[in-house]
Amino acid sequence: MLKTRITERLGIRYPLVGGTMMSISNAAFVAAIAEAGGLGVLDSTAYRSKEAFALAIDQIRKATANPFAVNLNLSPAITTLDKDVFLDVMGEKGVAIVETSGNLPTDEMRDRFKKTGLTWIHKCAGVRYARKAASLGADMITAVGYENGGSTGAGDLGTLVLVPSVADAVEIPVIGGGGVADGRGLLAVLALGAEAAIMGTRLLATRECPLHDNLKQALLAASEVDTMLILKSMGMSFRVWANDGARKCEALVKEGGDLEKAFSMVAGDKARQMYAGGDTGLGVLYCGQGVGLAHDIPSVKELFQRIVTEAEHKINALGAAISPVRP
Repeated sequence: MLKTRITERLGIRYPLVGGTMMSISNAAFVAAIAEAGGLGVLDSTAYRSKEAFALAIDQIRKATANPFAVNLNLSPAITTLDKDVFLDVMGEKGVAIVETSGNLPTDEMRDRFKKTGLTWIHKCAGVRYARKAASLGADMITAVGYENGGSTGAGDLGTLVLVPSVADAVEIPVIGGGGVADGRGLLAVLALGAEAAIMGTRLLATRECPLHDNLKQALLAASEVDTMLILKSMGMSFRVWANDGARKCEALVKEGGDLEKAFSMVAGDKARQMYAGGDTGLGVLYCGQGVGLAHDIPSVKELFQRIVTEAEHKINALGAAISPVRP
C-alpha cells in the first residue's frame, strides 16, 4: 500500500486525486472517485444557486462515506456564486477539504478556512506561487506541469521540472501532476517528491465520467499529439483536445475576436452541449497529452486499482533491476 502524508491527512486509500474538470466534476463523478479510494473534487462553478450546490453535497454524501473536496476557482474570469455562499454550505454540510485555484484566497477567506478547520489545498503552476500559498497557511500544494489539460500556467514548465522544484521549495506535502495516466506516472511524481498524483484526462475515459460515449471513443483514438493550446496570445493558456471547436476558438482569436466570446467557447453552453449530446466538434474539451495513454474505458475503481498495482510492481522491478554502484 502506498501511504504518504497526504493519504494520512486526507483519509484516502490511494495517493490519487481526481482533478477538477469544469462541467464534468459533478456530484456523481466526484462520489465515484471518492468511493474508489481517491480524492474527488467538486467543481463549484457548475452551481448557480445555494440550493443546487447544497443538493450536490448531499448527493455525494449519500453515495459515499469517503472524503471529498470542493474546488473554489478564484480566477476573475470565472463568474459564479459569491464564494461566501459556497463556504456557508460547506460549513453547514461538514465538508472538510477545500481546493483553491486561479488566484490565492483573500485574507477573509483564509480566516474562514482556519476557523472551520478546512484542510486547504492550493493548485498552482510555479514555485513562487507555491511558496506564497505555503507562507499564507496552505496545508498542501498541487503543482501541475505543462502536459496537463486545462490551464497550463505562464511558465510553460513540464512536470519533470516543476514538481521537484515545488517539492524542494516548500515543506508542506505536494500533489504532482501533468501527464499522469497510469502506474508509471504515479510512481514518477512520487519519485519527484510529490506525495500524491493528480489526474484528469485519464479519468475522462472511465465509465462514470459524464461524457457522451462519442467523446470517450474519440479520446481513445487520440494520441499524445492530439492536443493544442488555445487563448495563449490573449494572456491565457489552455491545453485542449484538438477538435473543430478548439480550432474555431483559435481562429476567432487570430481574427481579432474579443476575449469574452472566445472564453465562452471554452466554458460556455456549447461545451456542455457537446459533453451531453456527443457532437465531437461543437465545443472545447480540456485534455492533456496523457490522452495518448488511455486505451480502454474501465470504472474508476478498476482504473485506480490498476494504477496502484502497476506502481507497486514497478517499484519492485526497479529494485531488482538496478544495483547500486559500489566503489
